[in-house]
Order: sequence, then C-alpha cells, then structure tokens
Amino acid sequence: MKSFSSSSFASNHAEALDLAFAAVQKNPQALFTNFQWFLYTGKDTIFFTAFSKEKFDKQKLKELVAQVVALAPQLTHGFVGARPGHPFTESQLDAITSVELVDSFDGYPDKWLGKSADIFDHPDLPLFRFMAATLKDGPDAEGRISVIQVRAAHCVLEGSDSALLSRSQTANHGIQSNKDNKVSFGARFKGALQAGIGVSLHLFFAHIMSPPDKPFGFKTLPLRRDRLRRLANRLGVRQRSLYFAIVTHALHSDTDRRLNEAVIAAAYTMLDTRRTDADDDFFRVRALQAKFPYKEDFVEYVRSVDDVVSQIENKDITSFQTQIMALFAMHRKLHSWFPFLYGPRFWRFSGRVDTVLTLVPPHRTLGPVTQWMMEPIYCGAYHPASNIATFCPGREFMTVNFVMEQRHIDAVERIEPLIARIEALDLPEPVKGASVEA
Repeated sequence: MKSFSSSSFASNHAEALDLAFAAVQKNPQALFTNFQWFLYTGKDTIFFTAFSKEKFDKQKLKELVAQVVALAPQLTHGFVGARPGHPFTESQLDAITSVELVDSFDGYPDKWLGKSADIFDHPDLPLFRFMAATLKDGPDAEGRISVIQVRAAHCVLEGSDSALLSRSQTANHGIQSNKDNKVSFGARFKGALQAGIGVSLHLFFAHIMSPPDKPFGFKTLPLRRDRLRRLANRLGVRQRSLYFAIVTHALHSDTDRRLNEAVIAAAYTMLDTRRTDADDDFFRVRALQAKFPYKEDFVEYVRSVDDVVSQIENKDITSFQTQIMALFAMHRKLHSWFPFLYGPRFWRFSGRVDTVLTLVPPHRTLGPVTQWMMEPIYCGAYHPASNIATFCPGREFMTVNFVMEQRHIDAVERIEPLIARIEALDLPEPVKGASVEA
C-alpha cells in the first residue's frame, strides 16, 4: 500500500474557510470538486462499522461525532444551512445520531447495511449519520456491548479518511493536486478531447443499454490477515493481488457471471503520490481499469492478476487521470444545462465492468477517537448498479465488504472453501520473489 497523509500539498485552509460560508449560501455544493459533485449527484454512499467494548448512549455518540468532525471538517460542508468549519448545533446532532437497544448482535453488521438513500432525503442535514446498537443485558461472550455504524455520502469521505480517523489523525484534505507538477497544454487538450467523446458515448450508451434495476445485497466477510499473508508468500504474489484474485475467481468463474469469457473486467482503485495540477483537489484515490485473463487454475490465475497489477503500477497514469477529471467537469457542465439527461438510467450504467475492487489503507486503531473499537473493522461503498468489493485491512483481520447484485452475493460463500483448497495445495515454487506488501 502506497503511503498517504492527511494533506499532501500546502494550502491556506484558514483563508478557504473564511470564504466558504459566503460561497455556499446560494449553492450548498458550490465548494465541491467535479469528482465530489459526480458522487453527490449519483447518491453514492459509504459505510463504516465496528463493535465496541464500551457502551454507547445518545450523549456518548454525539461526543464521538464532535471528535470525528473536528478531525474531518469536510463533514460540515454540502448541505443547506451549512457553516463550513463550525461545530454542529445540538438539534443537528440529535437529527444525525440514533441509538437502539437490541437483544443480541445476531446478523450484525450485515443486517444494518443498505443504500443509505435517506441521507439525501433531508437537504438541510449534514451528509452523514452515526448509529449505535447497544445490548440490553450487558456485554456478550466476546466482550462486545455496542456496535457503531457511520453512513455518509461518498462525496465527503473516502477510504483514506476512514483509515486516518481510525488512528485519531486529522483527515482534513487540504489541496490534493500538485500545482508544481504541470500537465502540458497538449496533454490537457488531448484529455479534454477524449473526455468530450467519452461523455457523448457515456450518455448514449447509458440511455440505450442501462440495465434494469436489480436486487442488491450487502455482505461482509472477515478473514485473518496472517492467513492471507502466508498464502501470498507461498504463491509469490502481492497480498492485494491475492485479495483481488480470490474474490474475482469466486464470484466470476461461471461464464454467466462475467461480461467477457476471456477476462474478468475490474475497476481498480489505488493511492498514488505522483500528483499533478490536473488531479482532483479533494480525493486522494485514483481509479484505473484492469482486465484479468481468466484461468480456471487458481495458481495460474492469481499470478496473472499479479502481473496485471504490476503493469498498472509501473505505468504512468497521468493521461488517463487527466481524461477522467475532464470527463467529470464536462458532465457537471452538461448537467447544469440538461439535468433531465441524468436520471436513474444514467446512474445505473457502469459500463462493461464486472467488479469494482477497492483496497483502503490499513485501519489500525489508535488514540481517543477509536479506543473503544474492536476488530474486525468493516467499511464499504455503494454506487447504483455497481458491484463493489471493498478490502479493509486491520491489524489482525482483513474484511471484504460486498455491495453488489444479489446473485453475486450468493457466491460469496465460495470464498472460504476456495482459500482452504489453495492452502491444501502442494504449491510449485513461485516464478518470482514474494511481495508481501498489502
């Protein structure tokens, strides 16, 4: 996993906050970058959940919100009546927090997970919610007494924020583009031209080929990290390549579960420190496309996945990133002129991608914000009609969090037996040395 920080490049954040209040009076999303706007308009959401050894009531939950917002001031943006950088009122805290008493934790956290569309039903409330469920009769046999879930619009939080907050570190974004690393005029022009073509094709195919609304499911799977680390060593591949291979092979081995018989098509996210002035000013994450050649033999398959990951990470992705940023900008402009083009059919179209694979930075609890937290830690994302698998590594566990069509959710049960079969193999010596980084 590449390194990340709360703020990559220098910015005058205090001055920005001075101007923020005036900017959002007419348009609450005026300060959003084009990428943020795209996720907000598509009603993308994220979730974070973990069990607690400490009891949470309404007051303690509100105190947790105040701690998190102090470290992630972007949560004060984006809604009607927002005062960026200012604490929430008591009435706002009451509206965005909830506590329930439960008899047991059977079915949690999966039974809690959903699309979180209600976040967008109240434009005058912050774009997130904190929920707690507390056992009526005290801790269970594992010492758990409460479970916490944070739900938020994806436009105000990303995986690296969650990882920073788990360490009680600031998740203030600052300016994420690098103004000193200029993208040439020619590259920008080429990116804009390609984005213009891409927007036209995107709109056309979205309205012609958008799939019907399908049943969606939500499921989490905790796995021990040391188990996967040992297996990656034996196979001679990166841990993240193993994660990606296990999930895609289990979910998409059947030909009717993938779009192309020869490959499994994935959108692959990563953090990259080689930023340019054309990058988004809010998000640290970059999205890439990967095609994993399908092989029935898992050992051959995981090593081919590792080769694809290696090629992606050794390639200069500046041109693709420039094109993507231009695409978001053009969609935002077109939406302001022709909002009717961006209905449910548009947001349900995800192109020819089988699965979105997101590996977030390690979540290692530290400090006052997360001293109550117990592993495993779960986090994931929802985007209309997209099959998403989010990998959340902690110290002891790595959870896989599935948000996808129900038919793929039903195949998640194949993962544990697949891992057991690989562990039982008399594996041949790897072609190259093992890389154990996540």
